[in-house]
Amino acid sequence: MPASSPSGGAFDPAAVMAEARRKEALTDWGPGEFEGPLRVLLADYARADLNAVGVHILRSGIVHSLRMRLRAQEWIRRRPEILDERVAAPIVVVGMMRSGTTLLQRLLAADRRFVCAYGWEVVEVAPRLDHRFSGADPRIAISQAREAKSRELAPELFAIHPMYATEAEEEIVFLADAFLSHVPESGAPVPDYRSWLDDQDFSPAYDYLHRMLQFLQWQKRRRGAVGQRWVLKSPAHLGYLDLLRARFPDLHIVHMHRDPRATIASGASLNATLHTMHADAVDVHRVGAEWLQRMGWTNDRAMAVRDGWPDDGGRVTDIGFDAAVADPIGQVARVYDAVGLPLTAGAKDAMRRWLDGRPREAARPAYGLPAYGLRPEQVDERFTLYNKRFGQQIGGTAHA
Repeated sequence: MPASSPSGGAFDPAAVMAEARRKEALTDWGPGEFEGPLRVLLADYARADLNAVGVHILRSGIVHSLRMRLRAQEWIRRRPEILDERVAAPIVVVGMMRSGTTLLQRLLAADRRFVCAYGWEVVEVAPRLDHRFSGADPRIAISQAREAKSRELAPELFAIHPMYATEAEEEIVFLADAFLSHVPESGAPVPDYRSWLDDQDFSPAYDYLHRMLQFLQWQKRRRGAVGQRWVLKSPAHLGYLDLLRARFPDLHIVHMHRDPRATIASGASLNATLHTMHADAVDVHRVGAEWLQRMGWTNDRAMAVRDGWPDDGGRVTDIGFDAAVADPIGQVARVYDAVGLPLTAGAKDAMRRWLDGRPREAARPAYGLPAYGLRPEQVDERFTLYNKRFGQQIGGTAHA
């Protein structure tokens, strides 16, 4: 750990876990291995050259994840019927960042026949143990206050990656809560954890995701939700389509596509912003190189897994970003056709209302590949196979 790093013992595993237990007055972590991954991650955080704000943010995030694990397990102990919930035939939207995954998920979620994880549910998946599921859920107001503070204190981050309390949100948090996730490498230099992950079995993370969806589904039923089918979304799933399908064998995947030149620059911009929040000195060229490597690795794995699925055409719908922006409901209709569900007039109206009333995001900061030490030709070379395979969806193969 650099001498200037203020982290000291902040990332001691025993101390972090003890704080979570003390704050919740609970001790049962529930099933699933997480301590090993947690220790590898905390060791890298302790070595990282973080500033005081970064230490506080990252440590607090770890403690919060542990508190949610403890609290969720206590709910399940008290209400074991939670584990009887069946997460049936989810539609899972995947694709690289800025490929239109959010647009597709939120359009589908506008249909009341579907359910999704809202921003406020993702931030605090387990309510307090005295929660009665009547009236307004206090977690909504808490999450809205957090959203407002994020807009005020981190406007650049919010512009790049806004997270709204009452909009459909991705479930990547639940993978991160299992400490088997690529989220940490997006915000801090964690080289050992980053390379260690490449050889790990992510099954415990997907088991934990399934468990939290069961828990959320049970909560939604308590609140009177009528939807029966989940709409999930996360770019993180791209590298683990085999595990995703093993855990949800009746799923349907919507795979979004866009020119990697645009998606890589956007992802590097987000990661560089996160790194800058946590450290005073950030090598943005390193951030760019790591992101290019990770996304290439992720897409190679996705294509290899899909090659092994003889029924790929019936289980995956490929949609291009430009087509989704030009005709969003028309592209969504393709998903309904693929899963054999009628796209009703009521669902179309709900989608149009969402399009008309959706949050208007602030202009994102300008970014380009050179700012992160990357050249367009370098991106094209890394994604040669992807561009060749999905050229029709990304608008041709000019870069291949």
